[in-house]
Amino acid sequence: MSTHARLLRTTLTLLCAATPLLASAQWQWIDNSGRKVFSDTAPPPDVPTKNILKAPAAPVRAAAPVAPAAPAAAPAAEARLGPDGKPAPPAAPAKDNELEARKKAAEAAEEAKKKAEADKQAQARADNCERARRAKATLDSGVRIATTNAKGEREVLDDAGRKAEADRIDAIIRSDCGPIAR
Repeated sequence: MSTHARLLRTTLTLLCAATPLLASAQWQWIDNSGRKVFSDTAPPPDVPTKNILKAPAAPVRAAAPVAPAAPAAAPAAEARLGPDGKPAPPAAPAKDNELEARKKAAEAAEEAKKKAEADKQAQARADNCERARRAKATLDSGVRIATTNAKGEREVLDDAGRKAEADRIDAIIRSDCGPIAR
């Protein structure tokens, strides 16, 4: 591979690696009317710093034209420096109360949905339990029980059929009338 091709390949790789960094350079602030503004450019100079919710990693604000540097500007620049003399990182964005409220509301709705589903399942178990207990009482009473087969003919349960049906109903009672197994 030639040096030119290798240089081109390296340049393209670096360019592709830097693209997500450029895409993440987003600004977020609250304008004078109280609305949130999202932009890839800095907010206007009339927006107070406290209203800037999110800035890119290296914030560059569009400043209004300023007179030549005055001695008073030096302390402000020093205030932005960390204790080690390096530039301090930008302040973390404030929590979005509206987003937090929506998140809590969604969690509450999900919890209510789960509770409604659990209540529905508990009611179905109670109904199945009640039906199984009534069927078991009928079987235990000794009354002749007839069923209809696939051909539509009536058949009376014999002792083996009665025993099989009693076992099936006992299994339903064990599963639906006791505590929920988890």
